[in-house]
Amino acid sequence: MTTLSRPADAPLWRRVLPHLLAVLFFLVLAAVYFSPILFDGKTLAQHDIVQFNGGAHEAAEWRAKTGQEALWTNSMFSGMPTYLISTRFPGDLSIYLHHLFTLGLPAVVANLFLALVCGYALFIALGLRPLLAVVGAIALGFTSYNIVILAAGHNTKSLALAYAPLVLGGLLVAFRRNQWLGAALFTLGLTMNVRSNHLQITYYLLLLVLVFGVVELVFAVRENRLPDFLKRTALLGAAALVAVGVSFGRLYVTAEYGKYSIRGKSELTKSAPTAPGQTAAASEEGGSGLERDYAFNWSYGVGETITLLVPNFYGGASQGKLSDNSETGKALAAAGVPPVQLSDYLAQMPLYWGDQPSTSGPVYVGAVVCFLFVLGLLIADRRIRIWLLVGTILSIMLAWGKNFEVFNNLMFDYFPGYNKFRSVSMALVIAQLAMPLLAVLALARVLQGRATTAPTAPSTTHPSLAALTGKPTDDATTALLKRQVLMALGITAGICALAFMAGLVSDFAAPVDAQLQQQGFPLDALRADRASLMRTDIFRSLVFIALAGGVLWFYLQRKLSMSMAAALVGLLTLADLWMVDKRYLNDANFQNETVAEQFVPSPTDQQILQDKDLSYRVLNLASPFQEANTSYFHKSIGGYHGAKLRRYQELFDWQMQPQLQQIFAQSKPDAAPVLNMLNMRYLIVPANPQAKQPEQAVRNPGALGNAWFVQNVQKVQNPDQEIQALGALNPATTAVVDASKFPLPTTSFSAAGSTIALTAYEPDKLTYRATAAQNGFVVFSEIYYKDGWNAYLDGKQVPYVRANYVLRAMQVPAGQHTIEFRFEPREYALGNTISMVASIILFALLLAALYYAIKRRPEPHSIQDTLLAA
Repeated sequence: MTTLSRPADAPLWRRVLPHLLAVLFFLVLAAVYFSPILFDGKTLAQHDIVQFNGGAHEAAEWRAKTGQEALWTNSMFSGMPTYLISTRFPGDLSIYLHHLFTLGLPAVVANLFLALVCGYALFIALGLRPLLAVVGAIALGFTSYNIVILAAGHNTKSLALAYAPLVLGGLLVAFRRNQWLGAALFTLGLTMNVRSNHLQITYYLLLLVLVFGVVELVFAVRENRLPDFLKRTALLGAAALVAVGVSFGRLYVTAEYGKYSIRGKSELTKSAPTAPGQTAAASEEGGSGLERDYAFNWSYGVGETITLLVPNFYGGASQGKLSDNSETGKALAAAGVPPVQLSDYLAQMPLYWGDQPSTSGPVYVGAVVCFLFVLGLLIADRRIRIWLLVGTILSIMLAWGKNFEVFNNLMFDYFPGYNKFRSVSMALVIAQLAMPLLAVLALARVLQGRATTAPTAPSTTHPSLAALTGKPTDDATTALLKRQVLMALGITAGICALAFMAGLVSDFAAPVDAQLQQQGFPLDALRADRASLMRTDIFRSLVFIALAGGVLWFYLQRKLSMSMAAALVGLLTLADLWMVDKRYLNDANFQNETVAEQFVPSPTDQQILQDKDLSYRVLNLASPFQEANTSYFHKSIGGYHGAKLRRYQELFDWQMQPQLQQIFAQSKPDAAPVLNMLNMRYLIVPANPQAKQPEQAVRNPGALGNAWFVQNVQKVQNPDQEIQALGALNPATTAVVDASKFPLPTTSFSAAGSTIALTAYEPDKLTYRATAAQNGFVVFSEIYYKDGWNAYLDGKQVPYVRANYVLRAMQVPAGQHTIEFRFEPREYALGNTISMVASIILFALLLAALYYAIKRRPEPHSIQDTLLAA
């Protein structure tokens, strides 16, 4: 039987050369796609990366200045750990592997290059020849979601997806060929996936691994291979421990922080009242995890699933570009829009009409990939096709979220860890891994099938292709494959036809249309353009399906060679995905502005920065909890992060938000006592063009400073009473303490003649000088976080309490004292130690695997014999 892999006993240079050429090809592809970065010196305009740079600026500056990690930052949400913002873990040595794999390329270029290389490694590990592995890499790497998330700035998500194919490759090699080589690849892939620090992607990847395990277990029991299955599963379990161990430092502190973030359990028994249309991030009734409506807010529509095959079925992105000759363009021109403004206006059209609140683009795996995926369901190994089909169906049902509540409510309420994640449409990453994998295996099966010249000796464990078909002759195999190719063509073309008929009865209306109608927008023209986009893309998909099917048909007719057929399918796949990707990340996404130039202080910022006090806070009223630009220059009350502290979010929901209304109503910056206790010294008031007022900084005379003595302590008995008491509290004279958690012997103190001032500031170390005329009670305008912050009075560690729901407080004896707060989380030191040990094990395992891969002898059966069998 002619194999599709190069003989393992060939000289080393002959085995390595095709792979080097493939890597060079991927480098060229990534360089061409991101040529403005590499050749024009531009940067990619990524919203979330800009916000990250703002929130991480204090920690990055401290690292550059001292060489040390700042584990706490006061630049966002009045203070929070940097664990999920910008913390480095020196015990995790896998960073050097990442640098090696990405060749020092700029971030987004490296992400695409890495996705291609890891996709290639997956198919090479499965025994496919390099040309077919290149096709598989293109199918995996250029899936539209990979490009859309780069445009949005979700770089860690992109990295986690890029490394995912290594995990699948190790899984399949471990169960179908060499358990030790597979375990090494699985360890490497999972290590790099986890260190990418996007746990939601890792979670979905492990769901796909779990489905594989269930399918393999069923077949192992039926085929009396249970001991072998358990042995290989245990080995991969040990490999997973090593992978998790390498990132243990990051995972450990993240798990600790998670208990106090909005992913953790609330101590309140009810949620704050929300404004109309507002969705709470916290769970209700003291539950753990996110609130269901918040998590399901971005749910893929049931009909929207067709975008896997037809990208513009629901209009594409929320804002897309139309031509001047579009129906909308003609209508606007007729309405008197000047030609010089028309093109700019048409560049931001609300084209999306699906179920999600907004979207940067659809999840499109490709028309060619969908055709080959259907073909794979007809001709691939039964275990493989069941696994990847179930994984794809699970992915789609999870992405439906609130649109399939019967299933997803059960998952959210009972499946471990599922309620920690939001944006369930992201579950389609399972499909974008599973569908290209089966598609390329189907392509290899077709190319292998016609090459069959003689029966292969059957294996009792892994039956060969000939044994399963029962017809090893070339003509019989080719005839069968022709019928299967025609069936796959008919099915995928039929789905396109059904999609076209669905468009005939669609109204193409979107929720935003009601607002547009009030503005007098030509809705009929816009909906006509939405319909046109859908019909055009249906026809486009049909063309690519027909072309791919035609290539396979001509190959089976012996009109094309194997290499030519593989190259043509790869070219069609690349053209298909590349053209769609360019809709969402193209030259318009690049800018000449550098990162530093994105953070040029405004006149308002410059005015505030003239205040040289050690520490005070600023609130930007433009968008307090949706931007981190303010955090770049100031210690911000607000910020931008998906995992803020739960108590801080609850403080905002219950007290900050209504008190902000008081500031507006009374035009008084000191009308919000809660903001005063957070030491909000400045308000940034956005510009008002109608009133011809520029942006301005308003000083708040009510800000209470870094710390202050209070006269009274109001004891409450639970968190509900604590947060509600803040509504009528005068924080300058009284502190609220939950006596059930922090019992105090007295509630009356003297503040007369006592002073306290901040004398030294570091992100995770604060030093105060206090003079207490009598025994007193001090409230510090710093966020309470018990896992790490320690208080020291004159060098001796002392206890402190939580006050006013989110702040720190402590009793101070009479006299002069030096008070220090130091952030000293034990989890960070312990986690780094374990990470270092696991990193050493990882490198030893990889060196052993590399030696084995170079020295190994040819195997009697290629893994493709079991993966490609019908």
